[in-house]
Amino acid sequence: MKKIVTSQQVQDAFFVSLGALVLAISINCILLPNQIVAGGANGISVVINHLFGWNPAIILYAINIPLLILCFLLLGKEVGLKTIFGSLIYPFFVGITSHLPVLTHDLFLAALFGGIVTGIGLGLVFRGNASTGGTAIISQIVHKYLHVSLGVAILFVDGLVILSALIAFDTDVVLFSIISLFLIGRVVDMVQVGLDRSKNVMIISPKYAEIKEVLTTTLDKGVTIIPIEGGYSQTSSKLLMTVMSEKDFPQVKEAILTIDETAFFITLNASEVHGRGFSLKKVVDDYGVEMNQL
Repeated sequence: MKKIVTSQQVQDAFFVSLGALVLAISINCILLPNQIVAGGANGISVVINHLFGWNPAIILYAINIPLLILCFLLLGKEVGLKTIFGSLIYPFFVGITSHLPVLTHDLFLAALFGGIVTGIGLGLVFRGNASTGGTAIISQIVHKYLHVSLGVAILFVDGLVILSALIAFDTDVVLFSIISLFLIGRVVDMVQVGLDRSKNVMIISPKYAEIKEVLTTTLDKGVTIIPIEGGYSQTSSKLLMTVMSEKDFPQVKEAILTIDETAFFITLNASEVHGRGFSLKKVVDDYGVEMNQL
């Protein structure tokens, strides 16, 4: 019998619900009281609330209807259904959290923590492959069709919304809003990628065979050997490339310098590393191992 609700759908619904709650707390406890226009439907609701005194929850519902149609057309039925859920539950949370106490009246702290909390909320919603409606839908469309990160898409789309704040607020508020928007973009990308950072290390050394042996046997790291030729000396050699968890890098660095203190190596930050040794799910999928056997 086919499952009606999958575990992935439950997980997605959890991320969307939790993210919507975090976003609602952010707008009621930080952004709205300090008139921070951090882009998106949130920012539009702050501007309209200031100009006309309308309820932010009602404004959010009104904005979402035409954008939901666009979501179904360009992002697909599955994302559209999740976005309907997010766009309905988010204003609900905004309504029920409207009486929570204000966390700060300091404009700088509001921009700082408003950006961080809003970024966490949006990142969680995007992890659920949905949005809370509003301009987040436009950001997802830009992300899908222009192939830029969600953080950059948010900076672009919501930056236009912040410009509208000049109608209602002075330039100081707008400048603080830009700080908040920048933080939102960075935090969204961090939530999307995760906190488990990795390092990509490329090593050039005449003692590459010894270094490879230590990396693979002693330190248990995978190594790729790439043939190279020196641009100046025109001599052939080998480049070693390895990816590891950030916490393992000091040990690898010490091992390389112990073998060859003149070794040339480049270290790059790596994100979203998948494959054997980095993704348990990948191992399970590749080898058909049951989770209870691991």
